[in-house]
Amino acid sequence: MEGMERYVDGFLLPIAKDKVNEYREMAQKSGEIWRELGALEYYECVGDDLDVEDMVSFKKAANASEDETVIFSWVVFESKEHRDRVNEALMSDPRIKEMMESGVEPPFDYRRMAYGGFKTLVRL
Repeated sequence: MEGMERYVDGFLLPIAKDKVNEYREMAQKSGEIWRELGALEYYECVGDDLDVEDMVSFKKAANASEDETVIFSWVVFESKEHRDRVNEALMSDPRIKEMMESGVEPPFDYRRMAYGGFKTLVRL
């Protein structure tokens, strides 16, 4: 299929259940900027059906406590090179800098976030 070279940045992070709405507001702003700068798609998903038998649950993978849930998110790009350009522009965008330097504590702990870049294996 044409366009198989899509590249995806993926994120998995635990978050206190009472911080999900605060996270949603931050993610909405960030996602709008990411899309404006060229990301093809942007998703932020909150755990719903996480009690899974005979498999490693997302809660376990994210080391989430009982008062936490999990955010699973991803951003789609044309290619790894496109991802690098968009993310470079994102990190120098004054709106992102303002959010990062606002002095407001983020609704989750960045040190507990899993992140990685992924080549597309199958795209239908």
